[in-house]
Amino acid sequence: MADRDIGSFIREMRRNAKVSLRQLAEQAGVSNPYLSQVERGLRKPSAEVLQQLANALKVSTPLMYLRAGLLNSKDGPSTLSAIATDPNLTTRQKETLTEIYEAFTRENVREQGTDLGDDDDDIGPVTDADVAITGNDAAREDVNDRRDAS
Repeated sequence: MADRDIGSFIREMRRNAKVSLRQLAEQAGVSNPYLSQVERGLRKPSAEVLQQLANALKVSTPLMYLRAGLLNSKDGPSTLSAIATDPNLTTRQKETLTEIYEAFTRENVREQGTDLGDDDDDIGPVTDADVAITGNDAAREDVNDRRDAS
């Protein structure tokens, strides 16, 4: 995505939150002129600055990364963007919906056995044999072993 796209997105989110440029810059720990340049597409913010802006705007960091082109996703950008830019939702509702969406997508990825990391890390899905037996399960297994031995 172009730098202007992330800048426009940040500006839109700031305006929806009814926060001035100066206030957002202060909350995110960046200078007012720098943030102005980011919003106008003249500067490209780092991942760290995007995270600080996301925290200050109360949006998810992955959404900021998606809008900046740092993350790739098939459906994520449009879904997260729709949540983040919906004027009918409160900030808390946006946060909650984003958290729910991200939780469901993570769960689906785990169920499919897909790895979110590097492609060259082919460890495959977790199987029952990979799961350690702990707590009451270990005690039950020990009791069952004793019964079988009798």
